[in-house]
Amino acid sequence: MTSFTNFKVPYAIDERYTKRVAYFSMEFAIHQPLKIYSGGLGFLAGSHMRSAYELKQDLVGIGILWKYGYYDQSRNQDQTLQVQWNEKIYNFLEDHNIKFQINIHDHPVWVKAYYLNPETFKSAPLFLLSTDLPENDYISQTITHRLYDANVATKVAQFILLGVGGAKLMDELGFNPEVYHLNEAHGLSAAFYLYKKFGNKEDVKKRLVFTTHTPEEAGNEKHEIHLCEKMSYFCGIPLDEVRRLTGITDDQFNHSLAALRFARLSNGVSELHGRVSRAMWSKYPGICPIIHITNSQNWRYWADKQLYYAAEESNEDNFIDRKWFLKKRAFDTVADQTGKLFDPNVFTIVWARRFAGYKRAELITRDKHRFEALLGSAKYPVQIIWAGKPYPVDYPAISDFNYLVNLSKAYKNVAVCTGYELTLSKRLKQAADLWLNNPRVPREASGTSGMTAAMNGAVNFSTDDGWIPEFVHHGHNGFVVPKADYAHMTVQQQDTYDLEKIYEILEQEILPLYYDHPDLWRQVMKNGMNDTRFRFDSGRMADEYYRLLYNA
Repeated sequence: MTSFTNFKVPYAIDERYTKRVAYFSMEFAIHQPLKIYSGGLGFLAGSHMRSAYELKQDLVGIGILWKYGYYDQSRNQDQTLQVQWNEKIYNFLEDHNIKFQINIHDHPVWVKAYYLNPETFKSAPLFLLSTDLPENDYISQTITHRLYDANVATKVAQFILLGVGGAKLMDELGFNPEVYHLNEAHGLSAAFYLYKKFGNKEDVKKRLVFTTHTPEEAGNEKHEIHLCEKMSYFCGIPLDEVRRLTGITDDQFNHSLAALRFARLSNGVSELHGRVSRAMWSKYPGICPIIHITNSQNWRYWADKQLYYAAEESNEDNFIDRKWFLKKRAFDTVADQTGKLFDPNVFTIVWARRFAGYKRAELITRDKHRFEALLGSAKYPVQIIWAGKPYPVDYPAISDFNYLVNLSKAYKNVAVCTGYELTLSKRLKQAADLWLNNPRVPREASGTSGMTAAMNGAVNFSTDDGWIPEFVHHGHNGFVVPKADYAHMTVQQQDTYDLEKIYEILEQEILPLYYDHPDLWRQVMKNGMNDTRFRFDSGRMADEYYRLLYNA
């Protein structure tokens, strides 16, 4: 029987991973029914939890139980995006009556922790915090209603709940972590809780590590420091002392910068991102070293095993049949959603991930003439599917989504799907012959969708950003847009260059290979499958977190 006053991870720990770790993340994408994630950060955390379980690491996850999730992506009457907030109810989360209070806005707020048993989804133990309790006033209840709430004060309260609430939960449970790992800076308020607990910065620093996911300064969360103080973010520590501890002298509290000054060690999430981060933060004194641990995804959860078996047995017929079946099954979902019947024998391009401006979902549509030619080709027929969830108040990204919806109405071979969550994500990766990824370099810290696409027999075609430089050997296991001197280009020049190269490689290399040399195409597929299986499986990543970050 698991004790929740002297909590221990309920399985035998591998001797390589005995250091007790508390892993803080705003979102976890562990399995489709548990809708507490928005995108890549959650997919990463979910795979990490699965691999921590598989490797039997002494690690627990701390997140938040979002009553309405991120949001449900539905459609208006004209097929454009509609944001819906529907209450989520889970019968698999365990309520062990773990309740305590924390201060938010100088006001005691009740917190309850729900427990995701490791055996439910084969993940490390996960505790999810909620303030949606009858003991709390309505404003306090709303803290855990929506992931990344658009209201600034609510968002700061969410950060306090994750950090202070998570750190206090560890004390309530008696888990006594040796390492507090912040997956992004959302939970940084934990550092101030620990500072009050230990009475000095050194004791906090030796326990705190930090993963940064943002390759540009503008993307790092900043809030007005007086608002943070008023909201009790600093646990009652006087502002002068906060400034001394964090080195922040102006009135913008930069969560990532403060995390880099509180942690003993931090990491970027790809080799390129590590370099970008070191350059970006080097002008700030007093920050900790920044290494890199490249993001990865859980092979056991994501990969199509039958496709791998066919490849390992060199059974070409089974390999072809299996990929055909995966496409056909995914196209049933596309047909159900959009009324478009796609053909498994036709080359299928998929662009699917969170919609955000820098990811340039609609890039290939910008050259109308070539786009028309691509879709109208009789020699090399093509089908294109888009999917993804923009942030619900990112109106430019929603406009991009709606533009593609309206564009798709004019073509039989273009579809836009809604509800891009774990299940649809896997289906569309199985549908894809080509997984298109074209963020503006160097704005994608890692990106992980292409890893799981390759695990399902899709070939990656990407700009040279994030994890891609560590993976793609052009023409061998994927295709990549050759880097230009992006640093000296305007945004327009960069977009024009990338667009030209994407069409050039598509028309001259990718389509002829697929249709005229299918045996060579399948070899590229298999090379991608093999390279992701070992180098980009989250087992490798979870092991590196212990070796390079927790035990370092």
